[in-house]
Order: sequence, then C-alpha cells, then structure tokens
Amino acid sequence: MSKNILLICGSGASSGFMAANMRKAVKKLGLDYKIKARSESELGDYANDIDALMVGPHLKAEFKGIQERVPDTVKVILMKADYYSLLDGKGAIEHLEQELND
Repeated sequence: MSKNILLICGSGASSGFMAANMRKAVKKLGLDYKIKARSESELGDYANDIDALMVGPHLKAEFKGIQERVPDTVKVILMKADYYSLLDGKGAIEHLEQELND
C-alpha cells in the first residue's frame, strides 16, 4: 500500500534535498512511498493528504505545535540530526520505517 510522506523544514530547501535522497532510497528498497518536501508554512495545504510527517530537527522547538496541526491519523516524526545533517536518505527511511511499525 502506498504511503504519502511529507517532510517539512523552515523554507523547504534542506528538506527538498533530503526528500530527493529518500526517493532514491525507497526506489532501491522497493517501497511504495510518495515523498514530498515543503516549507513549514505550507503544512496546512497537505496535512489531510499524508500518512506521515517528518519534521526537520531544527524545528524541534515547534514540534508540539506542528503535531497539533495535523490529523491524529498522521504519524509525526522528528527527524534526527545525525542523518539529516548528512542528507542520508537511507537513514531517514530506516527511521521512518521504525516509527511506522511501532
């Protein structure tokens, strides 16, 4: 079953690079994920169409407020700085999979 994943960061730039690397990783892993990146300010436009929201680690202070802006059915994940800073798409997918299966 396909899953819609949204990544957000402050402006959408760093999450755009991360999303591209995650798309490469899911292709190699054979997973059916649709991954998009947007700025935090655009969240409301996408909140009802996603299965998971991955939040850039630099938005940690706003994490609770961001969680409150999406439906309860959306899994909200704070990305870890260790893979985010390296734009490690495979590391991000591994974290996503772990969170979705919890």
